[in-house]
Amino acid sequence: MKSSIFFRAALAASVLVGTAGMVTSCKDYLDVEPIALNTTEYTFSTVAGATAAVVGAYDPLSGDNSYGQRVSMYFPYDSDEMISSPGAATEGGRRGIARYKALSTNSDLANPWNTLYQGVERSNICIQQIPLSPLYNGGTAADTAAMHRLHGEALTLRAQYYFDLVRHWGDVPAQFTPSVSGQDFLLPNADRQATLAKLIDDLGQAQKLVPWRSAAGATSERITKGAVKALRARIALFRGGYSPNPTSGQMERPADYLDYYRIARQECRELMARPTEHSLNPSFEALFKSINTLQYESANEIIFQVGMTGSTAVSDSKLGYYNGPRLQNQSSIYGSTQGGVNVVPTYFYAFDSTDTRRDVTITTYGMGTTSTLFTGVALNALTDGKFRRDWRTPLLTGSSNYLGYNWPVIRYADVLLMFAETENELNGPTADAQDAFLRVRTRAFNGNRSRATATLAQAGFNLNNKAAFFDALVHERYLEFGSEAIRKYDLIRWNLFNTKMAEVKANLEKLAKGEAPYQNVPRYMYYRTPTAGSSVQWAFSFFRPSNPRFDPPTMPNAPSTAPAGTARVNWRQAIDASYIANTKPVGTSYTLVTGTGSTTAVSLGTGLAAEYLPNTGKELLPIPQTTLAADNKLVQNFGY
Repeated sequence: MKSSIFFRAALAASVLVGTAGMVTSCKDYLDVEPIALNTTEYTFSTVAGATAAVVGAYDPLSGDNSYGQRVSMYFPYDSDEMISSPGAATEGGRRGIARYKALSTNSDLANPWNTLYQGVERSNICIQQIPLSPLYNGGTAADTAAMHRLHGEALTLRAQYYFDLVRHWGDVPAQFTPSVSGQDFLLPNADRQATLAKLIDDLGQAQKLVPWRSAAGATSERITKGAVKALRARIALFRGGYSPNPTSGQMERPADYLDYYRIARQECRELMARPTEHSLNPSFEALFKSINTLQYESANEIIFQVGMTGSTAVSDSKLGYYNGPRLQNQSSIYGSTQGGVNVVPTYFYAFDSTDTRRDVTITTYGMGTTSTLFTGVALNALTDGKFRRDWRTPLLTGSSNYLGYNWPVIRYADVLLMFAETENELNGPTADAQDAFLRVRTRAFNGNRSRATATLAQAGFNLNNKAAFFDALVHERYLEFGSEAIRKYDLIRWNLFNTKMAEVKANLEKLAKGEAPYQNVPRYMYYRTPTAGSSVQWAFSFFRPSNPRFDPPTMPNAPSTAPAGTARVNWRQAIDASYIANTKPVGTSYTLVTGTGSTTAVSLGTGLAAEYLPNTGKELLPIPQTTLAADNKLVQNFGY
């Protein structure tokens, strides 16, 4: 069913046991003793041995310190779509990261840093050794093809690990040979643009070595040509985007950025020319239910995903346990979850009411500690929904943290929207750019292209000139990729992070006050009394006052009594002065003025990006203190 079973079995035979030291040793993240069950030469003399080694290079993608939790669910937030679990930045863990006041002593940074470098080291060994194997050029046709494929996979894995390091930490040490080869372990900061350019060149080589999916089998947990092309496009766009200056924190873009837009466009165009390899799944819900039901999705929209299995911190993921709807009764048939990723309330209202992505991306229900029934939740307690424990098949009861959910690294929808973006940047909103854009949006409206275009116009967007098309694309990526660890990095590379965070905070205040465009958002919502096995049924519309008797827009103090057969939750009412104040820096006094007067709250700085300030370099994370202590050639990032 899941090819990760193959990967874990092969991993058991992996001879790269020496590289495991990179996870446990914080004193020298590149100092690795080459301890192996067999000699390196012997290992790479067979396809089986080389395969086991490359499987070892895949492995650091999974687990708590990589895409099983921290890289996928800690590092991407806060943004204008999702908020990490509420709490003060001084806590020093995940909340410090989310509030943009991360500490260099934070183990939630040090452990992922070490894990990603473990992946680099394992990849470096494979990249060095595989071409030296007698089978690489002199074996049978099948053996040579297998070794070439493994070489291409290793090049791609190294690019992925370094890309994660660069986009989170900027100018990181970059070493492209194994540490066990005797190279100096003390490395300086490397220019991020040079590192990314090297990765893009490597991926150009890698795509010549790996097969297309159709020749490689149905798995999306091993890298194929489509994955290399998609990742090369993503990294090229990042290389052509903005990032903080390492000495001033000011956002800057390289002068040669259009060269990288051309690379990205070409890779996307070549992928789009092979629709039998990858295409859009007709159903957005089916796409994500495939992950929750541990099945492959039929359209191969997920071009590459991290295989998770084993129910351990080093090989599985907490997707659906750490995030997703908050289910507090572990004795229920669904088991318990933490609900650690909340939705920014205005994100709910960024979707048209008929956009099918909304109710997949956002959940409006939860379960109490003693209840066995789903209940509605307040607007400030919405959670992300693409990974849900209650969707798992088969269900997994109890409090297990690990559900075996894979992490989708890149999807075909991203390829279409990257093509639209690059085509618009280079040539304007051509018919090709508009078609790629609308293919993604039309899927969200059940294939109704007329509805897709009409709702776009109603939301104030159009595709008719370069600037307007870009604005529409920024918004469409916002809707398409919620909670997939994409939005924050998009905003940074566009130099829109500060703008969009200021915008979303201003919109939250409008929502709290019931001002346009939120003047028709109900103060309260009512859901029907739940029954066993049923989903939450909301009694009134989310988009207009639910009932003139209970929530007239001209009566802010409308009665709060629930209609018969329903239960009430605070909806707009939940976005109060304290909620808004908590998005301000610590100690800020905030006054919310409504039709009923004013309410003052003093901020605790526990809410949305509360400590973020522009031009301070906080788009990047601090380099772990343990690494700085071990490497005197390395300099801490600006602002820390």
